[in-house]
Order: sequence, then structure tokens, then C-alpha cells
Amino acid sequence: MNRIGQALPPLSSLKAFEAAARLESFTAAAEELGLTQAAVSKQVRLLERDLGKTLFERRNRAVFLTEEGRRFGRIVSAALGDMAAEAARLRGTAAGGELVLLCQLCEAFYWLMPRLSRFHEAHPDIELRVVSSLKPLTEAGEAYDVAIQTSGRASGSARLAFTASDGIFPVCSPRLVATASLPLRPEDLAAYPLLSHRVVPQDWLDWDGWFAAIGSDIRPGARTRDFDSFPLVLQAAVAGQGIALGWRRTVEGMVAEGKLVRPCRETVERPAEISVFRGTRTAMRAQTQSLLDWLAAELAD
Repeated sequence: MNRIGQALPPLSSLKAFEAAARLESFTAAAEELGLTQAAVSKQVRLLERDLGKTLFERRNRAVFLTEEGRRFGRIVSAALGDMAAEAARLRGTAAGGELVLLCQLCEAFYWLMPRLSRFHEAHPDIELRVVSSLKPLTEAGEAYDVAIQTSGRASGSARLAFTASDGIFPVCSPRLVATASLPLRPEDLAAYPLLSHRVVPQDWLDWDGWFAAIGSDIRPGARTRDFDSFPLVLQAAVAGQGIALGWRRTVEGMVAEGKLVRPCRETVERPAEISVFRGTRTAMRAQTQSLLDWLAAELAD
């Protein structure tokens, strides 16, 4: 008796489920696979019936992975990735010796780039390509070996390798606030324009959440100036247009150079603010592990 065959779920449903889990969207999965959204939904429901588990929550025309769905998605993604890599090798079309590191634009520009020479010095045999993005992992435009993003952002079924801490505090141009008046009290910040990165969904900390986290009942209100990307927020702060929230790892270089200062002492510490993920590409496991080890060392407190 073939016990593996009996235990396996319907194989025809796994490809649709993997795409839907990775993208956390039936619509995006349908576009990627060249199917209709209804076809993807039907395949996922077939898989859920076979497993006897709910893999997605359906809410307001959106879908969200359950914890069981996220765990199963990681296993299916890894298995299909292994098969795709071996099939490419057998066809003679395996990818070359290049690692792809996907990183949020701000972290890529302000945190990663000043350190990257150390990785090349330690691993001169590894060809690393950095891809920056403003989008979450569920909207990644290409395959990657390792990815870095803020922990609250959508990651679908991406395989978490480890998390790292970060601290969040206000920053501004030294021209905006007189040095003699520093440090300000948190309630004094409301007298200045507060620069905000507004996104839908609001997947990282904004001013309302920061004030609440330090135990303040201040609400920014009409003093907030909104931007659609965090790099623009930081550049506006450097230009003296207001006070922004800065993530320590991102802004530490600008603070050290005097481009930004901390107008108050309060900091919100988050022990798992940064997430580092393994990609589905498996052709270069040893090199990928070297990159993960290097990132873990660089992100260690």
C-alpha cells in the first residue's frame, strides 16, 4: 500500500494554494497563474476539505492566512521550490551563482549599503544582487534568496529565519529646534509639524501608536503631514519640514553626521521589529546561509 500517496493532499491544488499563500491574495495568485479568481478559490477549498482545516480567513473580499495555513504554506513553498530548482538543473537551465537579497528601500539605502563592503570582503566568492522595494513581500516582483522587511508588513507564507530589535524615536533637522531647548517633552512635539508615512494598511508604527506606546494621550490631529513613502519622510525631516519618527538602524548614520537630531529622549523599543526571511530558491543553500549568518551578526545588538 502506498502510504505516501494516501497521505498526500490533491496535488492539483498545491500550486494554487502556494501562490495564494505566498501572495496572501486569491486575485494576485490568479493573475500569476493565468487562472480566474474563482478557480484559485475552488482549488483552495478543495485542499481545505481534504485537510479538514481552514487555511485562509475570508473577510471583506480579502483573505488572510490562518496560523495553520501559514505553516503549511511554508512547507509547500519549500517543497515546490526544491522541485523547481532540481528540474531546472536537469534541464540545464539552473540559475547562475547569484544571491538575491530583497530589502526595503530605506534599510537598503541607509542601513545595508554602508555595511555591504564587509560582506564582500568576508565572502568574495559570493555574487550578491540587492533588490530594493517599497512593497511588502506578498508583492515581490521576483524570486529572492533572503528578504528583510519591517515585521508588521504582509509576508504571506514566507519562511522566517530570524527577527531583530529596533528602537523608534522622533528625529528632526537641527535647524528646526533650537539646541538650547533640547530635550523637548513629548507634549512639546505637537507644536511642530509631524511627518507621517501613511499607508493602507498601516503596517508600521505611526505617531498615534508611538504616543500611545510611551503612555501619552497626545493625538497628532491636523499637525500631521502625510507622505506615501518613508524615504520621503526622512528627506522632509532633513530639510527641516517637521519631526519624523526614525528607526534607529535606519537613521543612526544621519544622526551621527548631524543631519538629524533627537528632539526628545523617549524611545519605543521593539524586540522583533525587523524580520529576515528565507526565499524559495534553494540552488545555493550554503551561500544563502552565509548571508543569513552575516545579517544576523550585523543586526545583533
